Amino acid sequence: MNDAPLWLLSSLLICLLIASAFFSGSETGMMTLNRYRLKHLAKRHAGARRARHLLKRPDRLIGIILIGNNAVNILASITASIICTRLFGPEIGIAVATVALTLAILIFSEVTPKTIAALHPEHVAFPASHILKPLLKLFYPLVWIVNHVSNALVRLLGFDPVGKANDSLSSDELRIVVDESADEDISFRDQNMLLGVLDLERVTVNHIMVPRNEIIGLNLDEDLERLIDQIVKSEHTRLPVYSGDIGQVHGFLHMRRVNRLLRSGEESITKEAIKRFARDTYFIPAETPLNLQLINFQKNKRRIGLVVDEYGEVEGLATLDDILEEIVGEFTTNLLQPEDEISPQPDGSFIIDGSVTILEINKATSWELPIDGPKTLNGLALEQLESFPNGKASFSLDNYYFEILTLSEKMISTIKAWRKTPIIVSDE
Repeated sequence: MNDAPLWLLSSLLICLLIASAFFSGSETGMMTLNRYRLKHLAKRHAGARRARHLLKRPDRLIGIILIGNNAVNILASITASIICTRLFGPEIGIAVATVALTLAILIFSEVTPKTIAALHPEHVAFPASHILKPLLKLFYPLVWIVNHVSNALVRLLGFDPVGKANDSLSSDELRIVVDESADEDISFRDQNMLLGVLDLERVTVNHIMVPRNEIIGLNLDEDLERLIDQIVKSEHTRLPVYSGDIGQVHGFLHMRRVNRLLRSGEESITKEAIKRFARDTYFIPAETPLNLQLINFQKNKRRIGLVVDEYGEVEGLATLDDILEEIVGEFTTNLLQPEDEISPQPDGSFIIDGSVTILEINKATSWELPIDGPKTLNGLALEQLESFPNGKASFSLDNYYFEILTLSEKMISTIKAWRKTPIIVSDE
């Protein structure tokens, strides 16, 4: 090798630097591949299948890459020393070779290929798998020896060298993945739907129910004419039937059944007929998570139920549509619901009805008010004030500020609310 011409040694050095860049880039590309995207691409891409197969034993993959990388770097060092010794003499040549080769390896064989591989792992890893797989088979005995010595040392340090990393994602991690998905990959609407599904386990039924005092139903203690008028004008497909109080419920009346009676004339509708045609009541514990209640609705073949507390008292009413709207948004506008329950103001504040739930406020304003306490804004205000106010009052919660505008005899009617953006002081 000492007698080889300089042009041949220089060409060899360039080839060795390219080989070193290949192994460095391959290592970064393989290790930074997205495991979930790789699993998807493996169904239709041969390079992805090879890369996935190699990653099943990362100790062997790293072994062959490092053996190759160290071998070519050592050969490059020897070659560079010979070249520089011939050009500059034995004393200066070694120093020049050390500095020059270090810079060349850092720039051309380490930083540049690893940066490219980190930015585009699939473009680097998939072609590299064509070379790494046969190299692993060719040098398997050497890799086997290196891995066994290395794995023994890993075990001494208390780790499992062949143990599989837990790649499963928690719901919070999935939420971050969906949040950071690019618009071209997942549309804004689909992002909201996926986040809605993930949020089902964090929200309970009493957050989305219709409160007890707002339940529309058929009270059998009222006149029959009024009941018939309610049935004819009803905008709902199912109505609870009760006597005097919603706590004395008999069941739910489906409007489809009433149509059979109406065909025979309104005189065929009696209180006994209404009670007889009502289906038995389905009760829902108030603290049931929405994801579980969605399954319960499916399992029990129900679409509506009364929400009860731990003492069996009716708190409200929940439907399958209410849960689905948490995922996809509202299907239609409720004509009985005022449109100005949350009214944005020019100064950035909101005028909010006291009966609006905290969950609805967070959705409409993108705020993060706590949902593990009171369910409505009225309840939140009373909890913070610790008494029913005699007039206008105000309070703050974290970076949110609230000013009571109007009161009724039983509750706080409207509140002005706004968020103060915290000032971030730079360390510079």
